Amino acid sequence: MTLIAITGGIACGKSTVAEWLRQEGAAVIDADAVSRTLTQRGGEALPLIRRTFGNEMFHPDGELDRARLAEKVFGDEKALAKLNGILHPLVLRRMEDEIKILLKAGHSTLVLDVPLLYEAELESMADWVVCISAPEELQIQRLIARDGLTRNQAEVRISSQWPLQEKERRADEVIHTDRPPEEVRAHALRMYAARAKAAAQDPLPRKEVFL
Repeated sequence: MTLIAITGGIACGKSTVAEWLRQEGAAVIDADAVSRTLTQRGGEALPLIRRTFGNEMFHPDGELDRARLAEKVFGDEKALAKLNGILHPLVLRRMEDEIKILLKAGHSTLVLDVPLLYEAELESMADWVVCISAPEELQIQRLIARDGLTRNQAEVRISSQWPLQEKERRADEVIHTDRPPEEVRAHALRMYAARAKAAAQDPLPRKEVFL
């Protein structure tokens, strides 16, 4: 079995690549989706977030004020570290549960979409790490268009993550998304096909934590 981790910088196209693989039949576990589940109303992370950051981070109806929390933690390394310290262990536990379920269902190749793979020290989970990368200016323009951020806000979000050059250096493979989409998609599908073929030749789980 093979665990492929997709990581990279914000607004580099990780989710797009993961969706292309999902359309090809890949079993994808999305760390951001897990995190959103943990922080939606009634989510497991909310009591810890309230205790750490206060009631002012919540709407009157109990819903997490995501914009206010983002404003609090981005640009403040200590606050961001506190939030990550709450979320990362919970996300990891949920992902491990999902991995076990998918393995029991017979999947031999799993894709983990984990933006903060290196920041959270989770690279040991994966057999093959793919870094999705784009020039910083393109990241900025995508964040402005996608999330309505100012240029300064976009730059702060980017700087809160590891430098892309370091992620590229550590990864087993790099996919650059500042190329025509059809080229990027073809690269992603070639990568997945190669790893799936290798997994078919070694079908047994090799990571004890998932047995």
